Amino acid sequence: MLEYSLDGLWKAAPVSDGDRGQMIGLEADDGDWPTIEVPGHWAAQDAAVSTTDSGPLLHRRSFSLDAPEPGNRRWVEFDGIYYQADVWLDGAYLGDPEGYFVPHAFDVTALSRLSDDHVLAVEVTSPVNGDGPRRIIDGLYGDTTGPVTAHPGGIWRPVRIVDTGSVRVDALRVLCRDADAERAHLVIHARLDSDAGRVAITRTTVDGELVAEHPIALASGANEASWTVDIAHPRLWWPRDLGSADLVDVEVTVEVDGIESHRSTRRTGLRQVRWDDWVCSINGERMFLKGANLLPVSELPGDATEHQIDDLVSDAVECGLDVLRVHGHIADERLYSAADESGLLIMQDFPLRGVHARGVRRSAHRQARSMVDLLGHHPSIVSWWAHDEPSNRSTDGSDDGAEVDLPRRLRSIVTRAGRFARQQAPTWNRSVLDPGVRRVIEQADPTRRCVAHSGVLPHFPLLDGTDSHVYLGWADGPIDDLARESARFPRLFRFVSEFGAPSAPRSGAAADVLASGSWPETDWERFTELTGIDRRHLDDQVPPAQFTTLDEWRRATELHQAEVARRWIEHLRRIAYQPTGGFCIRALNDSNALSTWGAFDHTGQPRPMATSLREICSPVIVVIDRMPAAIAPGTRLSLAVHVVSDLRESLPAAEVEVRVSGPDLDQVQRFAGEIPADSCTRVGQVVFAVPERWGDVIVTADVRSGDHQATYSDRAAIDVPLN
Repeated sequence: MLEYSLDGLWKAAPVSDGDRGQMIGLEADDGDWPTIEVPGHWAAQDAAVSTTDSGPLLHRRSFSLDAPEPGNRRWVEFDGIYYQADVWLDGAYLGDPEGYFVPHAFDVTALSRLSDDHVLAVEVTSPVNGDGPRRIIDGLYGDTTGPVTAHPGGIWRPVRIVDTGSVRVDALRVLCRDADAERAHLVIHARLDSDAGRVAITRTTVDGELVAEHPIALASGANEASWTVDIAHPRLWWPRDLGSADLVDVEVTVEVDGIESHRSTRRTGLRQVRWDDWVCSINGERMFLKGANLLPVSELPGDATEHQIDDLVSDAVECGLDVLRVHGHIADERLYSAADESGLLIMQDFPLRGVHARGVRRSAHRQARSMVDLLGHHPSIVSWWAHDEPSNRSTDGSDDGAEVDLPRRLRSIVTRAGRFARQQAPTWNRSVLDPGVRRVIEQADPTRRCVAHSGVLPHFPLLDGTDSHVYLGWADGPIDDLARESARFPRLFRFVSEFGAPSAPRSGAAADVLASGSWPETDWERFTELTGIDRRHLDDQVPPAQFTTLDEWRRATELHQAEVARRWIEHLRRIAYQPTGGFCIRALNDSNALSTWGAFDHTGQPRPMATSLREICSPVIVVIDRMPAAIAPGTRLSLAVHVVSDLRESLPAAEVEVRVSGPDLDQVQRFAGEIPADSCTRVGQVVFAVPERWGDVIVTADVRSGDHQATYSDRAAIDVPLN
C-alpha cells in the first residue's frame, strides 16, 4: 500500500476572506510565495512568512501521484495541526480539523482519480487566549498567566498520503481491563470506515499469535466495533521497582473478501490498575507514588526531540520517582513509549486549564475521546485528569485579588479563606464542563480512574474535594507550618499534586532584567510579567534585599527551592497512606528560560533540587520531627524518629543512629530492629534540652540496613535574647 510523505517545504502566505478563493486551487500562482517547513510552527519560521499570533496562514503543497489501484481508497492524514484548520484538495473542501494533538484523516479517493497533479491547501488559525475565559483547548501552551512563550500555531506534525483497501481502521483503542498471573483481559475498540455496506473480518494477534477473529457487518461510513480478548498466562507489565516492564504487540487486521484492507498495531502492557481513594495499586501491589509534574519538554510542542525526552525519563528514574504527571498538555509519543519501556507511571492531563468559555464543551468531549484513542494503550498511564485548576489561580500559586498590604501571615490566612469561600459556589466549569468531560473519558476508558478537576478544595454538599495544590514554602505561608496544616486539614493531604517554590532564572530575558539595575533595584514589574512570579512571595521567602549580589540571591533561591521540596517530601512520606497516597512536585523540568520551577532547567542542567530528590526519594529514608527555625534556650524538645521504606520486603536488622550537637551538647542515641515492607515505622524518640548559649543545635541521623542507607540533618538557631 502507498504511503507518501508530504513533509518538507510548503508555500505559505497570510490569507483574508477576499483572496481565499484565488489561493486554494490548482490554478493559483504561488511562485513568489515564501516557503515554510512542515512539520513546524510559524513562530520558528523565517520572518518572510510571519503573520499575527492567531493567523490565518495558508499553506500549499503541490504533488503528483498516480491514481489509487481499483478498489483501493486514498487518504490525506494530518498527525497534528495547531489549532484549527480548513483543508482543500484541488480546490475541493475536505473539512475543518480542530485540536492541536488530534490526528485527522480525509478520504480523497474520488479527487485522486480525476488527475495525477494535485494541490493540498491548509488554512491554519491559532486563536490567542485573552484575559477572559479561554476558548481553545491547549493547556499550558496557551496559558497567559505564566511565563511569556512563543505562539505555537502551524502544521506541527507530519502530513502524508496513504492508500488502504475498502475498509480503513480509523481509530484503534486497546485497553487492559484486568490481569494476573493466570489470565489477562483486553478490551479492543475500533472505528472502521467502509466505502459501502459489507461484511469484513477482523483478526487480532498478540505478538504474532492469532487470539481472536470476528466477522463484522459494516455500513457505509464510520462504524464502531468492540470485542474482548483473553490471554492465558500473560507476562505482566510492572512498574520499575516492582518487576519487569514487559510489553506485547497487539495488531488488528481487517480483511475484505479474503484480502487485507488495512491493519493497525498498538504496543501495550498487561497489568491491572486499581485506586482505593487516593492510593494506587498495580497488579495488586500498593504503591506510595513519588512523582513530579512534567511540563512541556520544549516551548513549542514540535521542537521536542527524542533525546530530550529520553533524558527527562532517565532523570526521573535517577531521582527515584515512580510517576510523572503530564501536566496541562499531551506530550510527544516518545514520552509514553519511553515510560512504558522503563516502568515509569504516567498521570495524564487533558489540556483544559483555567476557566473556559461555555462554547468549548462539544469540542472538549470530542477531543477527550481522541485523547483516549491516541494514548489508551500505554500501560504506563494509570489515571486521567480532566481539568487543571478550573479557577483564576495564577501559575505561581497565588490567587487573583489576594490582599497585598497585609502582614505576611495574615495575608496567607485571608488568601486561603477567600479561596475556600470562592470554591463553595457552583460554577459552569466545575459543575458542568468538568463532570461531562470526565464521563466521556470514563466511557471511553472504564479501566482507569479519571479525576474531574485538579486543585479543587472540599466544597458543599459532599465536602470531598480532589487532589490539592498547596504552596507552603511559597505563596501559602512558611514551610514550618507544614506539619500543623496536615494535621489540621488531612483531607487536603490525600494527594498533593502541586507544591514547591521557583528559583531565579539563570539565563534569558528575565535574567537580563534582573541584571539590568543596581542590585537589588531592578524592574520587578517586568520580571513578574515575564515569569509570572509574584515579588511579594520573593520578599516573604528569600528577600532580595538581604543579599549583596544577584548571584548570591539566585543561589539562595535555588537552595530554598531544594529545601522546600525536601521538607515536603519528608513529611508526606512520613504520613504515607495516613492519609497521603502520593505526591507530585510542581515541576521536574522547565520548558523555557522563563520557567524556573523545575529540578532541571530548560537546558537539562540540574538544580540543587535534583540532588534533594535523589536523596529524599530513595527507597529507605530516616525522618525526624523538624525543629523550629529558632528555639528558646532551656526548651526541652522531644523529636520522633521514623524510618520509611518503599521496599517490597522487610528490613530485618536496621540500625539508626541519631546525634544531637550544639554548645555544650553532644548526645548520641541508637535504635535497632525490623522495618516492615512498604511502611513508615516509628523507631524511637530523641529528647534533649536546648543549651542556654548562643549557637546552633544540629540533629543528624543515619539509617543502615544491608545495601540501604540514608542520612538526615536539621539545624535550628538558639534564640538567645540580647541584653
